[in-house]
Amino acid sequence: MTGLSKFTLRNGINLFVHPTDKFKTILVQLVLHRHLSEADATACSLLPSVLQRGCGMYPTRRELAYKLEELYGSELMTDVVKKGERQLVSFTLDTVDDRYLPAEGNLLRKGLGIMKEVLTDPVLDGNGFKNEYVVQEKEQHERVIRGLINDKVAYSLERCLNEMCKNEPFGVFKYGSLEKLQEINPENLYGFYRRFLAESPADLYVIGGIEPNEVLSLAEETFDFPRASTAFIPDTIIRNGAGEVRYVHEELDVNQGKLVLGFRTGITYGDDDYFPLLVYNGILGGFPHSKLFQNVREKASLAYYVYSRLEKHKGLMVIAAGIEVDQYGQALEIISQQVENMAKNDFSAEEFENTVRGLRNQLLVEEDNPGLLVNRALDDTLAGRNEDTQSLLSRLAAVTREDVAKVAEKVHLDTVYFLTNKGGGQDE
Repeated sequence: MTGLSKFTLRNGINLFVHPTDKFKTILVQLVLHRHLSEADATACSLLPSVLQRGCGMYPTRRELAYKLEELYGSELMTDVVKKGERQLVSFTLDTVDDRYLPAEGNLLRKGLGIMKEVLTDPVLDGNGFKNEYVVQEKEQHERVIRGLINDKVAYSLERCLNEMCKNEPFGVFKYGSLEKLQEINPENLYGFYRRFLAESPADLYVIGGIEPNEVLSLAEETFDFPRASTAFIPDTIIRNGAGEVRYVHEELDVNQGKLVLGFRTGITYGDDDYFPLLVYNGILGGFPHSKLFQNVREKASLAYYVYSRLEKHKGLMVIAAGIEVDQYGQALEIISQQVENMAKNDFSAEEFENTVRGLRNQLLVEEDNPGLLVNRALDDTLAGRNEDTQSLLSRLAAVTREDVAKVAEKVHLDTVYFLTNKGGGQDE
């Protein structure tokens, strides 16, 4: 994303500053990168919850919340996401721009100070984290992992990707596993935390009405903790597919079947073909006017929901549909026909134009949301891009029907996953 000033702090943290007067708040996001792995995923996703319980200066969640509230309702949030084969842990501070509270001043400095305290001065007990905090957060984390199976839409998507990428890091669930969770205790989690903070590649994004060199000075002053050499993170494995299609049926107590088709595209966000693929996906299943929605849900009345979406850093596309369990064959046939039609360049000018218009609107909406802008900047960092909204709109406008048909030839079905009720048998 252009408009970003990039610096590197003395301890190796990359700093990206995007000055803009569009917002009344300043958003700061520190992102730490880990290679997605079964060994680390559980501890990595549990860690931010434990850190948020308190720090040396504010040792309870309540005291920390009170302090943030004193800073005119500033918020400090954490999140764990998976982008390609990276597990990303983010710490996000959202605080009012000092310009709108001239009598207060230094809100950004104070907010960053709290973020640093939470990150670097956790509440300890002996050689590990406070036992009470770890026990309670493990219980909550277990509920999150077990809760996946209660959300059948999310569960079916996760299971399809797990089967599709079972021999690749991408197949690891971003919250880890119950088995690894049981092995975690205050001491070994603290040991992991020390490695995590010292060696994880880190990016710090700041967006708002700020001056880049002032932010650099403040960041150097605040994030002055020592770090080791950053750990190497391998490139995400990208495969083109075109092998034998795998069919996976799973039985659970469900009233509605969940059909998920996983495709390999071999095209990622860093590739020039990504924008034709974006249009392809939009025509196929990204909007209410798309082929899947119109043909599977509206005309055939086969699906409660149906859509397609891309995983931009892994080169994957999934089609997901909620259907009656006895309509598996018919639904699979109609979905497959829409994919085949895309490969034949069989889509209307209206479908093409509506999709480009819809994607254009999505890019423009991002301009009004600092969180979405930071996410785009992070995607750009991972993919080696550096383009502003106008450049992205130009790329989108340059896509032709022929470009869409060309990328359609690269989309190959890899895995068909069907979650059905117990005793439900479907023909393949």
